[in-house]
Order: sequence, then C-alpha cells, then structure tokens
Amino acid sequence: MTLVALIAVTAVWGVTFVQVKDAVAIYPLFAFLAVRYAIATGVLGAAGLGRLRTLGRDGLQAGVVVGALGALGIGLQTAGLERTTVSSTGFITGLYVVLTPLFGLLLFRTRVGLEVWAGVVLSIAGLALLSGVRVGSTTGDVLVLVSTAAQALQIVAVERYASRFDAVALTMVAMATSCAAFIALALASGELGVPRGWTVWGALLVTGIFASALAVLIQVWAQRRISAARIALVFSLETVWAGLFGYLLKDDRLGWLGWGGCGLILAGILLAEPAAADFLRTASGHPAGRLRRRTEAVHPGGGP
Repeated sequence: MTLVALIAVTAVWGVTFVQVKDAVAIYPLFAFLAVRYAIATGVLGAAGLGRLRTLGRDGLQAGVVVGALGALGIGLQTAGLERTTVSSTGFITGLYVVLTPLFGLLLFRTRVGLEVWAGVVLSIAGLALLSGVRVGSTTGDVLVLVSTAAQALQIVAVERYASRFDAVALTMVAMATSCAAFIALALASGELGVPRGWTVWGALLVTGIFASALAVLIQVWAQRRISAARIALVFSLETVWAGLFGYLLKDDRLGWLGWGGCGLILAGILLAEPAAADFLRTASGHPAGRLRRRTEAVHPGGGP
C-alpha cells in the first residue's frame, strides 16, 4: 500500500509537467505560482496551523530558508518548462539526485563514491545529447538545470532541519514563503490577476493540492514504513512518468538522439540514488530517514 501511494505521487508529479506547460502558456508564470502556493499553504494550514508554535524562531527561519530555495527552484524550472519540452524538463529535473551528494561533498565534506561520479559522467553525456536536439531550446534546458541545483540545495537544507522541527509545520512555512515571493514578483511585473478557464484551474488544483500538499503528507506517512533508499528509487520514476506523459499528451518527439540522452540521464540517476539516500540519512541523523523531494519543503515537486 505504501509503495502504491508513493508511485501514485510520482505519477502526479509526472503529469503536472504537462499541465503546467499548458497553463503558463495562457496565464502569467508568477501569478500561476503565487496562486498554486496559496492553495498548498491553505490546504496544509488545516493540519499544520496548530503546530506552528512548536517551531520557535529557529524553525520559522528554517522554513523561510527552505521556502526561498524552493521558490528559486520551482520558478526557474517553470520558466524553463515554458521554453523546452516536457520530457527534457522531467529528465533534467531528476538530476537533483546526482547533485545532492555533490553538494554534500562541497558543503559538509561528505565522501562521494565512484557510483556518484559515474552517475555524473552519464548525466553530462545525456545532457550533451539533449543539447543537440532541435525540439525545445538550450536556454530552457539550462534554466531547468540551474533550478535542479537549487532544489538539490533545498533537499540538503531540509535534511539538516527535519530532525529538529515538525515536518508539516516546517513545510507550511516554506510554502507560505514561496507564495509570498511569487506574489511580490507577480505584483512587481503587473501579472497578478484572477485565473480563468479549466486549463489553468485544473493545473492549479492538481499542483497545489496533490503535487504539493498531499504529496508531503504521503511522504511523512511513508517515511515511517520505508527506508530512504527505497523511497529514493521509487521517486526516480518521476522522470519516467514525465517522459511518458510528454510523449502521450504533448507529442514530444525527441528522436533517438534525445531519448538516448534521456536514457543516459536516467541511468546516472539510478546509479546515484543509493548514494543520495545515504547522504540524506547521514545529514538528518535518522537511519530511517526519507528522501524529501520537490514538494518545495519536504520536497520540491515535486513536479514543476
């Protein structure tokens, strides 16, 4: 049952790449993200509002840091998704698994094994192949890659804080921070307006409720039942779902060169997954910790 729930989460993350790409084509980017995080904050507020007092000043500051990194990551990812394909975005986003242990090496001098370096080599080769595909744009791929680095930093930050603070309350503060950042950006650019149409509202509801708030609660529930290594492997399915939905729903046709690049990236992710899980376990201090994903605080996003 736990595995089924986690696989369902990765499928939701995968399909949201398609939904968000369609939505931001007709509704401003920052306005979309502001409303999305307002929905997620409101949904989590039902469960986390009473827990806020347990955070204290340090917990609130931790939530703000995580939320700021989450906003940077999801903002750049969505901007990249506007310019490139769903499939490329999904596979490049999965590189957070490769980057997480590398940031651990840079920030905390955590040992990085050969499997991570092999994953890096495969991933770079995959990116090189994708850059030669004329579908999408190199600029979009670069934006997604930078967003993935921000998300990897966020994962490292969350694991440092997770053992100290309530997960739901911390996530709610992070999402509220992301919401405030996007509201400010939308107001500054004159983009904030009332969403209209099912394409936009469907994407907002799915990403706000299911891909963010509900996914967090499922992860919190799953962490007590499945090891971080197993959850990490399940979460790698997000890239597969993104490629599948991009092919079926957005008519992504990358050709042998593009799909070969995606395949190399996925191979690099699978090589680095156990190392990423081990690093996060060490960082959190919990042997049964979980891989917290792009749900912007324990996560994120999964999905865009």
